[in-house]
Amino acid sequence: HEYVDLGLPSGTLWATCNVGATEPEEYGDYFAWGETQPKSNYDWSTYKWCNGSYNTQTKYNTKSSYGTVDNKTTLEAADDAARANWGGSWRMPTDAELTELREQCTWTWTTQNGVYGYKVTSKKSGYTNKSIFLPAAGYRYGSSLYYAGIKGYYWSSSLYTGYPYEARAVFFYSGYVDWKSYDRRNGLSVRPVCP
Repeated sequence: HEYVDLGLPSGTLWATCNVGATEPEEYGDYFAWGETQPKSNYDWSTYKWCNGSYNTQTKYNTKSSYGTVDNKTTLEAADDAARANWGGSWRMPTDAELTELREQCTWTWTTQNGVYGYKVTSKKSGYTNKSIFLPAAGYRYGSSLYYAGIKGYYWSSSLYTGYPYEARAVFFYSGYVDWKSYDRRNGLSVRPVCP
């Protein structure tokens, strides 16, 4: 799989396309957080790491009111959609790595081969010709796809410890990029990184 060196301080290398895609502008697959395969229905009833509801988490939990506490806050390799599907040293980015991507790069809303999304270009001298494209692939909940072509949602490997039935993600649409936390049951895009 191809990657781009954006000259980031951490040295993190970003893949050129999403898991399940073969071109940068393809949406690829959608994954519930901590699951490694796409599915037809994204809900608590089908989520791998709970017993049917948001407050019965069975792994990656820091609060007893939301299920079994194990204090795991970062996805293990076996539960990482990037590692499971691409192998090697590929993995999902951490919340900190997504923050670095936001702060160290210029985000430009554009289209690539007719697909809306953000061109993310390095600000670092010597790397300003390096960029990746993140398509606005929307997200999946239940059996439906929402906001495709309008908004983008990309998982990190980091749990949201405030409400551990959620995990951290980058969220964007035209003119807006921010970090949010989303229900782990939702199907979001995954853009791999490697060290």
